[in-house]
Amino acid sequence: MIRFLTLFFALTFCVEAEQRPPNIVFIFIDDWAWNGTPIAFDEAMANSKMPVLQMPHLKRLAREGMKFRNAYASPQCSPSRVCVQTGQSSPRNGFTVFSNALGQDYFNVKKSRGLPVISCISDMTIDPDTVTIPEALKPLGYVSAHFGKWHMRGDPGDEGYIAHDGDTTNDPGNTVGRVARLPEDLTDPKLMFSVTQRSMDFIDAQAQAKRPFYLQISHYAMHEGRECLPATRAKYVKHPSVQAYYKRARRTADNINRKQDPAIWLGMAEDLDRCIGNVLAKLKKTGLADNTYVVVMSDNGYRHKELKLHPKLTQPMHAHKWWVWQGGIRVPMIVRGPGIQAGSTFEGNVVNYDLLPTFVDWAGGQPGKLKDIDGVSLAGYLRGKKPDEAFLKRHLYFHYPHNRTSMPHSAIVSGTDKVIHFYGHDDIPMLFDLAKDEAETTNLAAKQPQRHQALFNEMMRYLKAVNARIPKVNPDFDPKVYKQMEAYEKRLPHGPFKGRRPLTDDEKN
Repeated sequence: MIRFLTLFFALTFCVEAEQRPPNIVFIFIDDWAWNGTPIAFDEAMANSKMPVLQMPHLKRLAREGMKFRNAYASPQCSPSRVCVQTGQSSPRNGFTVFSNALGQDYFNVKKSRGLPVISCISDMTIDPDTVTIPEALKPLGYVSAHFGKWHMRGDPGDEGYIAHDGDTTNDPGNTVGRVARLPEDLTDPKLMFSVTQRSMDFIDAQAQAKRPFYLQISHYAMHEGRECLPATRAKYVKHPSVQAYYKRARRTADNINRKQDPAIWLGMAEDLDRCIGNVLAKLKKTGLADNTYVVVMSDNGYRHKELKLHPKLTQPMHAHKWWVWQGGIRVPMIVRGPGIQAGSTFEGNVVNYDLLPTFVDWAGGQPGKLKDIDGVSLAGYLRGKKPDEAFLKRHLYFHYPHNRTSMPHSAIVSGTDKVIHFYGHDDIPMLFDLAKDEAETTNLAAKQPQRHQALFNEMMRYLKAVNARIPKVNPDFDPKVYKQMEAYEKRLPHGPFKGRRPLTDDEKN
């Protein structure tokens, strides 16, 4: 009789769990390049991963779920976070940068003095009328929490999050300040472990309440201001590749600056992986693992010099954060959950603003009824549906109309075709075939003008349709003054070019 009752309650629990809507956990990583993980997002490219780095829990997620070869995001963290919350591209939502949000003026003249183009300002918060993830999921019975970095101004509670850390920026994650060495008593680097603990407490509470939930864990890692547990750093300090790096830099583990120390960056990633593992363990312990989607993604592309720890590897993509070159917008992405084939890879283009409609689809809603969004649901493709030509060649839009580390520019990606436009440089049209030239070394626009013009026209049509802010030529531009600016030297390697561009040092064999 006891055995019968035990079996009965076990079966009842399983049926109830299957009938409940799935939970969604989104682990959002800061400043993480497509090639910044130990997972090869292209098995044919040795430089699509970090060989020295150990992240067993992330690798487990990839084995048990689907990895995305061609995942895209925004070129900077704040715009990316708004795209995720709203399902809208940056040109549509108007939140294109964090630091240029200065009043209500359309153009940022002050920041553009002496430069070729007068850049635009940005929205400062999420539009109150825009539906965010928690607001879209609440009618479907979900409760939502956000822990960690917000960086969109405003109150997360106003967007529907019942538990959160407030209007956080990068600052809370820089726990040790501007010190050259890591403190020996550091226990919560980048607030990884405390953010994870609050997330696990939320999971426990929802498991007990038997409520479906959306949980966003927005880590401060891997943003600069490197921090890790001293014991994790000590592990990587001993690695032969790290020791060789110290020797080349004429430094030792005791006198190298924290900002230049690869052992800390590697340790930060491994500590992050431990936190990911803790969340996975909590889902298993609460019996929710089989009914929970876990998404891991980066907010923007980056350029990790740690790849050079392996002497034969070169950087796979051009430029870095703040640019819409591939190095700034291609990111790692992995999804595990119900119905997703273990160890699978998706080759089509996906983008951060696809997440909102995907989450609504998972929750049992109708993503097609979401208004004014640019993303599409990936739920069917995650279950194994083959993408059609319309999906594979759909248009993805990227817009960074600002003079900051980069230059005002926009891009459109359609399949493996990509057009980049630098405002104020209309005489240099740019077209790339990513299937043959993922590093964007060869500009095909001069040889294939019609192919370029078709995509360029579509990009400009879209930007106009969504009322995107467009920079204007600076009438007071002085080329002689510009060339004397520090900004000129920084921007030149990543600006527009005709024909072929010279490779940077970390791209050369």
